[in-house]
Amino acid sequence: MFTSTVAGEQREFCCHGCRTVCETIYASGLESFYSQSLRSDTLAPPPSVAKELDAYDLDEVQSDYVDSLGPQRTIQLLVEGIHCAACVWLIEKALKRQPGVIDVEVNLTAKRLKLRWDNDQISLSQVMQILADIGYAAVPFDPETAEGALAKRHRGLLYRMAFAGFAMMNMTWVSIALYAGADEGQFRQWFHWIGFIIATPTLLYSGYPFIKNGLTGLKHRYLTMDLPIAIGATSTYLYSSYVTFTASTTGHVYFDTVVNFLFVILVGRYLEAISKRRALSATQRLLELQPKLANRVDGDDIRIVPIRHVQIGDIMLVKPGGSVPVDGVIVSGESAVNESMLTGESLPVAKQPGDRVVAGSINGEGAFRVRTEQVLRNTALAKIVTLMDEAQASKAPIQSLADRIVPWFVLATLTLATITFLYWWQFDFETALLAATSVLVVTCPCAFGLATPMSVAVATGAGASRGVLVKRGEALEQLSRVNHVVFDKTGTLTEGRLRVSHLESFGDLDETELLRLAASVEQHSEHGIATAICDSAKQKRLQLAEISGFVSTPGKGVKASIGNQQVRVGTAAWLREQGMSISSEQAQQLTVNESQGVSCVLVASDDEVVGLLGLMDELREDAANTVQLLLAAGLKVTVLSGDRQAVVDAVTAPLGDISRQAEVLPQDKSAVIRQLQQQGDVVAMVGDGINDAPALIQADVGMAMASGTDVSVESADVVLSHQELNKVAEARQLASRTLKTIRQNIVLSISYNVIMVPLAMMALVSPLVAAITMPMSSLLVIANAARIGRIFKKRAG
Repeated sequence: MFTSTVAGEQREFCCHGCRTVCETIYASGLESFYSQSLRSDTLAPPPSVAKELDAYDLDEVQSDYVDSLGPQRTIQLLVEGIHCAACVWLIEKALKRQPGVIDVEVNLTAKRLKLRWDNDQISLSQVMQILADIGYAAVPFDPETAEGALAKRHRGLLYRMAFAGFAMMNMTWVSIALYAGADEGQFRQWFHWIGFIIATPTLLYSGYPFIKNGLTGLKHRYLTMDLPIAIGATSTYLYSSYVTFTASTTGHVYFDTVVNFLFVILVGRYLEAISKRRALSATQRLLELQPKLANRVDGDDIRIVPIRHVQIGDIMLVKPGGSVPVDGVIVSGESAVNESMLTGESLPVAKQPGDRVVAGSINGEGAFRVRTEQVLRNTALAKIVTLMDEAQASKAPIQSLADRIVPWFVLATLTLATITFLYWWQFDFETALLAATSVLVVTCPCAFGLATPMSVAVATGAGASRGVLVKRGEALEQLSRVNHVVFDKTGTLTEGRLRVSHLESFGDLDETELLRLAASVEQHSEHGIATAICDSAKQKRLQLAEISGFVSTPGKGVKASIGNQQVRVGTAAWLREQGMSISSEQAQQLTVNESQGVSCVLVASDDEVVGLLGLMDELREDAANTVQLLLAAGLKVTVLSGDRQAVVDAVTAPLGDISRQAEVLPQDKSAVIRQLQQQGDVVAMVGDGINDAPALIQADVGMAMASGTDVSVESADVVLSHQELNKVAEARQLASRTLKTIRQNIVLSISYNVIMVPLAMMALVSPLVAAITMPMSSLLVIANAARIGRIFKKRAG
């Protein structure tokens, strides 16, 4: 517990950071912030609508969320209550007509709103109040707290689902009794009342979100996907209640239908929520690459300070194994830094005074001091995160045919039910009520709801058995139309780890002894090159020698003594610093190897260079075959890499006539994808590494190898889990079959309604028969979707 005297009072804080922030606010004369901020609730998104929103207008609060504090500002808001495309339409329409609102983009999948507004004309709190007035709660998006808040929301959804499940189990016994004959006996009314007692709290608690959203939609004159659910549940419940209260001898109760219907829908909603939470967790792990604390050099002292207190020009100390907290220039010290999070390349980069380092990269064995040039949202890491956010916001969600039909389908259902009731009312009220209820029950849009997700579920199961993990169903439609596949090189086309490609002796030493000497010296090093050399020696079962006096120079090389012999393994430049001379023939050999994409280290015994070790990151075994399959299918293939052009050309030479783009920075990868899309191509990006995430999102379909980092995988639509690149072609075949099945399912569900609705309107179908036949269209959809699983069986046969 941390304490401090603030405004004459002794206060306690949970951590040093909170104490520092509070002291800064009071020192700046901004203590009024605490009188305006919420006292009982945290600011974790998404909360209930706050009573006081003025706190969000303070520049001190907005500075953590907006791109700039000028008149025109941009912010990401997390919005609670977004369920369908109609919600997107309502929010955008309501805000765009407000003076001062420049642009509004709503991301349906992430439930995020990108707002650009003129702060001189309208305040952020006014925008948030407008959203509250139309039924949505919004707060600035904070990834660091969003996961915990969403987990709390998901627990609430789980409680509703569990309640409905418990009610369903109890209702099953009532249904069995009624269908077994109790419906005609003396206990008929008792069973009806028991069903009423079970169904009523289930509808009011588990069904509350659907009813609320349906009513909110009607209030603002739009139809949501929750409205059919609310109509089906409430109309069935009201009719069953009518039969129960009137003790009708001709009517039947359908409380079991209400409970079962709500339980199944809630299960689907919960699974969807869990998937979104997992994606959010991966995004948070990317942000965690940014250190929260840093070692600042203040004269002769080293102080640990929050990263938010670091200013441009500050000198920061980066210790061995630590993360670089800022973007800047090294002023003293040397080390090897792993920048794979930025470049995607596995080989650590040697750094010395004058070289630049980036926030989030991992320091090796040395220590150095760096002068701060960029902090927080202006670092390269923050820009990668920003690119991900922008790509997610700019990619419009794919609207399936079913989603476009449902609003009109609901309107047609209500109209037909009303017409049916009015027609039969002139003959008999109960007949009219039964017929209208039958229309509502029999036309429940379950089949429309299952048409896409059921097909996607079967497709994902069939794909998973073949190592093709489809994470977003919308990607299947796009994947079937892909005509250009873009591969990242390192870790995707290649194996992602260094290997000793060849050995070359410059003297009498044979290659086996050369490798043994190098591995013996490297055995105590943790460097990637050392691992590759030692692995090669292990594969050849070489006996390593005992060493003494081991010394490692980060980013340059290592040296040790084997008996009376001193052995050095490192770069040519480092050996020259050690007083070694490298002949022109040896230098020429280095140049030749490096032009072929081979990383070279030299081995020296005492004062003589005795050999060279070449290391390469090799192509996957199935890379060439995969590319040839894609080219044969008429697809274009491009390789992107941050390496030099010579390295890329050499490594990918076996792939044949494809496009190769080298020295492509992470920001440029998504730009390359965007350029291809502007040329009319439907692009699939196959990548591996955090820096691929923006490109994976920008692509029409993002595909990632399972060996990739969590963020890369979570940013992809399809994950290849068997480490086999030929799964790219299989995924495209699976997508084409799935899209075809989805269209068939929609036709089946429409055909069912074309037959059953007229019968219900003619009063030839009772609500009981309607409740029994209603699943028929769903069963047809399920059976047809199950056929997708046979696609690979036929291929294997």
